[in-house]
Amino acid sequence: MSARSVRRVFVTLSGAFLLLGTVAAAQGQKQDDERPGPGEYAAILGDCVACHTAPGGEPFAGGLKLATPLGDIVATNITPSEAGIGNYTLEQFDAAVRRGVRADGKRLYPAMPYTAYAKVSDEDIAAMYEWFMNEVPPSDYQPPATELPFPFSVRLSLAVWNFMFLDDEPFTPDPSQTEQWNRGAYLTQGLAHCGTCHTPRNLLMAEQQSRFLAGGAVGPWEAPDITSNPRTGIGEWSIEELVEYMKTGNTPRSQAAGPMAEVVDHSLRYATEEDLEAIAVYLQTVPASAGVQPERAVHEWGEAGNNLAAIRGERLPGDPRDWTGPQLYDAYCAACHRASGQGTADGVMPALFNNTATGREYTNNLALVILNGIHWVGEGHDMHMPGFAHELTDLQIATLSNHVLEMYGNPDARVTIEQVAALRGGTAQAQGQPNLLRLTRLGLAAGFVLVLAVVWLMLRRKLIRT
Repeated sequence: MSARSVRRVFVTLSGAFLLLGTVAAAQGQKQDDERPGPGEYAAILGDCVACHTAPGGEPFAGGLKLATPLGDIVATNITPSEAGIGNYTLEQFDAAVRRGVRADGKRLYPAMPYTAYAKVSDEDIAAMYEWFMNEVPPSDYQPPATELPFPFSVRLSLAVWNFMFLDDEPFTPDPSQTEQWNRGAYLTQGLAHCGTCHTPRNLLMAEQQSRFLAGGAVGPWEAPDITSNPRTGIGEWSIEELVEYMKTGNTPRSQAAGPMAEVVDHSLRYATEEDLEAIAVYLQTVPASAGVQPERAVHEWGEAGNNLAAIRGERLPGDPRDWTGPQLYDAYCAACHRASGQGTADGVMPALFNNTATGREYTNNLALVILNGIHWVGEGHDMHMPGFAHELTDLQIATLSNHVLEMYGNPDARVTIEQVAALRGGTAQAQGQPNLLRLTRLGLAAGFVLVLAVVWLMLRRKLIRT
């Protein structure tokens, strides 16, 4: 495919993505020039619409499948209908949002971030309840039930989980900090629930508070370190850069993709400038993540480079397996990111060097972007990149990814064919994350064997005595 053909594809897909983005923004969200009331604003900051709205579905009617290491968790209907929360009292709504207990007494899985919403104030909970009950259109859609494999299908076990891991004390301001810092801490820890994605979890799927915001997993996506660590986190970002990223999803250092792009689309871009600044101020005080530090900051890898002259004008090999990294880059990337990887002068198409997308050790995000593209609707412009899952093979995507990493990013990071295949097939987990289902089943099996061994020893001793 020629660069001109790629441009045609890009323009065509751009129109489609723009239309989808316009529709998505219209669902459950007010336009930028309208000021929402306190209940709607709290729901926007809580990003309720992102999880409780299925693609093409009614706002807040549920049905979206949330991928977790334990299996898919289906979001419920939270509209004021019989199929949703129409019969909930304020107390029952509070129990569901802040303690993970439904009106029928059953426990919610912590994919619903009630562990973070537990920090939300009584006033914001009451305001959200009033807005959901009086302003959200009711829907009678009944999403399918969540069906996780044993032992996770036993919801009663979540009572023990909550006893172990749920801190249900609302946020308490720190009198030694400023009002702005406390507002940022309240939003980050509570409504915005940043830790739900950006904090690593233990084998029981609880957030490791000792590693708060040090980087987590959202299905196959890597939610990066957003502590004050200057190399792996946001320690070298300015307040202005952090606000710009949250508001638009686009800075020279990094671009929002995957779940983070949805957070920008549905939540952060509607936040006030004051709230975004408060979050930024707080984030820069979160203790830096520990562990082995990389050679340089994730946004400092690479430089401009152009090795395309040697391959331009040559006929592409007939067998896709023979396409080289430079040939793939020339055909699919150079038209937008430019021949030297420098991006466009206006920054709409970012540079590929000095970019967190190519500087991190984990490479799932880079491969997923090439597979599926990027879409977000930021203030002032619409940003998108087409995906190439239907045009490129697993081998080609791995080859292209590794060329980009070697040419413009961290040369020690790699993308494998097997990794791309798993990402394409939807079976991949975030790199470095344990298979929790397998570990749990192994633990149960080991426990069962241990119980059998104890019973056998007891019976054996009884037989010997008799």
